Amino acid sequence: MIKIVTDSTSYLPPDEIQSFDIRLVPLNVHFGEDQVFQEGITINNEQFYAMLAEAPELPTTSQPSPGQFLDVFSELTEAGHDVLCLVISSRLSGTYQSALDAKHMLPDANIVVIDSYSTVACLALMVITAAEMAADGHTMDEIVARVEQMRDDMRLYFVVDTLEYLQKGGRIGAAAAFLGTLLKVKPILMLDEGVIQPLDKVRSKRKAIKRLLSELESHASPEQPVQAIAMHAQAPDEAQELATEMRRRFNCQRMYIGEVGPVIGTHTGPGLVGAAICPEAWPLEVTATQDQEAHSTVAS
Repeated sequence: MIKIVTDSTSYLPPDEIQSFDIRLVPLNVHFGEDQVFQEGITINNEQFYAMLAEAPELPTTSQPSPGQFLDVFSELTEAGHDVLCLVISSRLSGTYQSALDAKHMLPDANIVVIDSYSTVACLALMVITAAEMAADGHTMDEIVARVEQMRDDMRLYFVVDTLEYLQKGGRIGAAAAFLGTLLKVKPILMLDEGVIQPLDKVRSKRKAIKRLLSELESHASPEQPVQAIAMHAQAPDEAQELATEMRRRFNCQRMYIGEVGPVIGTHTGPGLVGAAICPEAWPLEVTATQDQEAHSTVAS
């Protein structure tokens, strides 16, 4: 059987992790030199954002070691499984390289490692789709082909309250062009080919979300079946409103609401609201609508 491995920045709904036995390898968040936490294992969202609010300096993040991936890969392959590992964009983190290093330590095992060129909502949709296909008996080649197609078709846009966190974390990319703009301007950003890029800037968060939705509509017609996620960082009401509007505008075959956790939250700060959609193939192989809403949290 094919088992799916991913990293903690996918912020998967707990029910999906348990249902498909998805394995998560955690990234790390560092407060100062002495406090290091594994995302979803030794720190949860509530604890992280409380610490972030009080921290004299912004925390930093780091990738898992190859040994952490090796432990998971070894356990699964020794049990007779093949492994498909999907991870955060290599242009945002060294996690992909760690997973590749671990794969090379097991040359006789059937392990495929994919750079998602993404993270959070997009990565989550790819992982869940891969897990469903594996459970349904699809081959590795079929799953990889679908995931790679999703990687090309996925669209992710988000609004942050400030660029301060992205700037200090070194993840701002071309969105640095927005630095120095007038106060209270809300930047709309997108994840494009694995890096954060600027899309637009508007005067209010409500207008930013309206612009975000308009951009998503340019990638899918109202009848086009899509998978969708609304995501947030300490902004659940805004994410719920966004999800409601996405259901109204799109033919959502799947809808999740997820919260961004410590590692990505380190770079975005609280207040983020965003959304991702991925068009499904015409016609659907399964016609029954799966309108699933799950709040993605990390365990203590």
